[in-house]
Amino acid sequence: MKKRLCHYFLGAALTSIASIVSVSANAQDNSLTVISWGGAYNIMQKKYVIDPFEKNSGVKILFDGYAGGMAEIKAQVEAGKVQWDVVNVDAFTLERACSEGLLEVLDHNMLSPGSDGSQATDDFLPGTLTDCGIANDIYSLAIGYNSNTIGKIVPKTINDVFDTNKIPGKRGFQRKPIGLLEWALMADGIAREHVYHELATEAGQNRAFAKLDSIKKDIVWFDAYSQAPQLLNDGGAVLVQAPHGRFYEAMRNQNSPFAILWDGHIYDYDIWSIPKGTPKLELAKRFITFATEPVPLVGGTDLSYSPTRKSSLALVEMDDLLRNNLPTTHLNIGIQANSEFWADYGQALDERFAEWLLTN
Repeated sequence: MKKRLCHYFLGAALTSIASIVSVSANAQDNSLTVISWGGAYNIMQKKYVIDPFEKNSGVKILFDGYAGGMAEIKAQVEAGKVQWDVVNVDAFTLERACSEGLLEVLDHNMLSPGSDGSQATDDFLPGTLTDCGIANDIYSLAIGYNSNTIGKIVPKTINDVFDTNKIPGKRGFQRKPIGLLEWALMADGIAREHVYHELATEAGQNRAFAKLDSIKKDIVWFDAYSQAPQLLNDGGAVLVQAPHGRFYEAMRNQNSPFAILWDGHIYDYDIWSIPKGTPKLELAKRFITFATEPVPLVGGTDLSYSPTRKSSLALVEMDDLLRNNLPTTHLNIGIQANSEFWADYGQALDERFAEWLLTN
């Protein structure tokens, strides 16, 4: 990957080998089932996490993807037949699953020091270490546009997304309230730091839906984020919502003339967790220890996902395209997704949003 990682990686690998205890010679005990998000994300993790861990430990990793959520985790734990030893989850799932006792509590002392020798608890960015999970990267929900077709005026703030006079054309949004309601309040004048407080009130919810009403006739709805880049390519929409990595991948690998509006982006974490009751708890912990060391975390930058450790960022040799499209470059103009809020209000807002979609 990056040249200056090579020497560090050799040292980190030796450290990791020493940190992984020998497991039973029994083939079944000498394996671990790890579940993540699939697609390009799994390809990246296989290169930087799974393959190195297998090589260093001798443990066989059964690596697969899933669609997210806690349904399967809950089913396995409640049945007392946990087959998934380690699962990458989002913050919303972590919040719910941890509160319901479906995940193991993790001791942060198991984490490796930073590449600069700093303690892990100092090296990880604020908010990335929780009782039941260790965050491995930061991604953002953002608005993208095609520089060749947007016109003379490009969006500078989230307000511009809701101003069809200033920037005419369709807006492409996923058919879900998460993200849209936060942006609607920001565009209506609510400061970023007060968005979730306001959205927890009936008046704030009414205000958000009223703001969405103002552009409803100009919205193109989609279900899968894989549709987002295509909408920009074929002119189906001039402004499109998606995880920022969707736009970056097209910019990096397809030379697409896309750009990202970072104002008001909503960032969140991918998080390693362990389902409660796995018979391979110690091995699962050692996997997470390895997966969250500084060098493996650098792999996420292939997708422009920010690593959650300061010393990992220091190892990355960035060009302008990557530097300008890492969420951590723009944290001061974004907000962190509030998983606790969506755990409390998500069902009610989902129902109201579904009803709103049916109205004219």
